Amino acid sequence: EARGWRSGDASRAVADWRLALWTLCSVLLPVLITAWCSFQRSRRQLLIRDIFRKSKHDWHYTDLFGQPSYCCVCSQHILRGAFCGCCGLRLCESCLKKADQRFLCKEIMMRGTGGAPSSMPHHWIRGNVPLCSCCMICKQQCGTQPKLCDYRCVWCQYTVHDECMMDCLRTEDCTFGEFKDLIIPPYYLSTINQMRKEKRTSYEKVVPYSSKHWMPVIVLANTRSGNNMGETLLGEFKMLLNPVQVFDLSKITPAKALQLCTLLPCNAVRVLVCGGDGTVGWVLDAIDEMKIKGQERYIPQVAILPLGTGNDLSNTLGWGAGYAGEAPVEQILRNVMEADGVQLDRWKVQVTNKGYYNLRKPKVFTMNNYFSIGPDALMALNFHAHRERTPSLFSSRIINKAVYFFYGTKDCLVQECKDLNKKVELELDGERIELPNLEGIIVLNIGYWGGGCRLWEGMGDEPYPLARHDDGLLEVVGVHGSFHCAQIQVKLANPVRLGQAHTVRLILKSSKMPMQVDGEPWAQGPCTVTITHKTHARMLYHSGEQTDD
Repeated sequence: EARGWRSGDASRAVADWRLALWTLCSVLLPVLITAWCSFQRSRRQLLIRDIFRKSKHDWHYTDLFGQPSYCCVCSQHILRGAFCGCCGLRLCESCLKKADQRFLCKEIMMRGTGGAPSSMPHHWIRGNVPLCSCCMICKQQCGTQPKLCDYRCVWCQYTVHDECMMDCLRTEDCTFGEFKDLIIPPYYLSTINQMRKEKRTSYEKVVPYSSKHWMPVIVLANTRSGNNMGETLLGEFKMLLNPVQVFDLSKITPAKALQLCTLLPCNAVRVLVCGGDGTVGWVLDAIDEMKIKGQERYIPQVAILPLGTGNDLSNTLGWGAGYAGEAPVEQILRNVMEADGVQLDRWKVQVTNKGYYNLRKPKVFTMNNYFSIGPDALMALNFHAHRERTPSLFSSRIINKAVYFFYGTKDCLVQECKDLNKKVELELDGERIELPNLEGIIVLNIGYWGGGCRLWEGMGDEPYPLARHDDGLLEVVGVHGSFHCAQIQVKLANPVRLGQAHTVRLILKSSKMPMQVDGEPWAQGPCTVTITHKTHARMLYHSGEQTDD
């Protein structure tokens, strides 16, 4: 009986050990499989990143292509993989190495051929042609078959059916297509490089296509502006232009990017700034540095693609109140080609602290849009502080405007800037202005303010002349508070028009007040603010319809 009890205990112990072992395996096995898969995934990502880093292609990885896509190496249908932002190649992960060896990307400069080239052949890429593209030979639609088919030239963007591709097309010179007047050809840069080696600087004699209408464009995109569309736009512009013309302002400063102008013919370059009014001001400051360096003959004309929150300067110059992808990149380039040159006044804003004339240097700003003291500067200051704390929340233009609305509503209740007229003195061209009961003063250089409102004209029921951005005059208005600003924006009230002047002087006698210059806000103690004309900027005006946002 005792032996039976012992054998029963042993069998139960064995069963318990088996149960524990199976439980341990059932727990450890999924963990080990997950860890192994994670290791393989991270290893694969490291390999892909290493290929991306060493490659001459501008590779990007995507989890889902926006249109039916086929690998350019193995011809298999793919849902996710890599694509080149310059030449448009699309690949599955396993074909990345082969593609680097088999396909060349867009060459920003032609390789030396023993002489100065003056043309280049088409650069054909097979498959994944744009939707609704037509064959240049038979004029029928391309890319309609569910397989890797048809060809596209990465420079002129012409497409050709497989059966229409002839030997003559493979060696034919590329005309660079519709945007030939905007593209910097690789052979032009090769010629310039050769001239630099020979210490010759007469670049204006080297004009592609013998064209008098060549106006190369330089694209400067701020990937942090507005709706974060800059990254997508960079790729689309690189597809249509020479990649050397397209710059990401998060990686290179405008001053360095604009040095490309010195390699191009004088007074021919156009710059497209993709960003908000702050980005445009940054680029215009870099252009002023070119003037200081003696490079005035290389000064470009500036167009704007509005990606910011306010975009008042863009709206004033006819480029719209905000871009959200409604127009294709091709149409944007057409608008740049057709735009007319205009002048933009730029102003010097000098802020001298009271009581520190000999001890502290005055603050100096450059103004393109407007200067203000009062409720709208307070809203900008609160918004700026909030964005500095949590920048990830401010990736949408709608969210940004909602935050502005919140702080404006709050100020309607608190009225932090009341009795401004008792705290400041205003002089226009040396003449003292008697101020009514105000909470804010706004000095305007352009027609639009506050995200699309024509402030100087108000409701338009009085015969006031339109505000101009090239007449050397500033418009000065007052507001009674945040609620009054809101009424003006919806055309239910007029501003308090204080006058126009070539020079504006404002003295803050006591307390601390919020101020801003072109959306750059700060809290300012007693001081003297003097606004005088600084220079002109060469801008491009698009005759599109401006909008009240």
